[in-house]
Amino acid sequence: MPKITVIAHNIRSTHNVGAIFRTAEGFGVDKIILSGYTPYPAFPGDRRLPHEAAKITSQIHKTALDAEALVPFEYIEDVRSWLSATTLPVVALEQAATSVHLDEFTPPAEFALLLGEEVHGIEAELLESCDSIVEIPMFGRKESFNVSVATGIALYALTISK
Repeated sequence: MPKITVIAHNIRSTHNVGAIFRTAEGFGVDKIILSGYTPYPAFPGDRRLPHEAAKITSQIHKTALDAEALVPFEYIEDVRSWLSATTLPVVALEQAATSVHLDEFTPPAEFALLLGEEVHGIEAELLESCDSIVEIPMFGRKESFNVSVATGIALYALTISK
């Protein structure tokens, strides 16, 4: 099973963040990086106002059900600096002209999975800094899945033996 770091960049919904934590815990994700305007649970040294951090943590907890306490995470404001500094291969989950269908992709032994915001996905500039782009084939009328659902599909496909 590969060693995976999930990067949740510019996810608006606390419910999606909680579901991503819960799904990540179920698939043994090594770490979650929350970036941009993604809401994040309270942590030691958190600089937000205590009542604000508590409210957001409570909202994330509603869907994470304690997974937010089980999966190591960190919050970084600028994902670009993290992407430029990491030695991990970065795999974006996005529909793009250069994407590979998820079922045709063989993941490296260790990598970061980049998730993008709910409506507009991952910015073109960030996609350019990724090593690979994978997408989930769609067979219905909708163009995409909810980000937390897509995370579950991707983590399943990326962790099973091929």
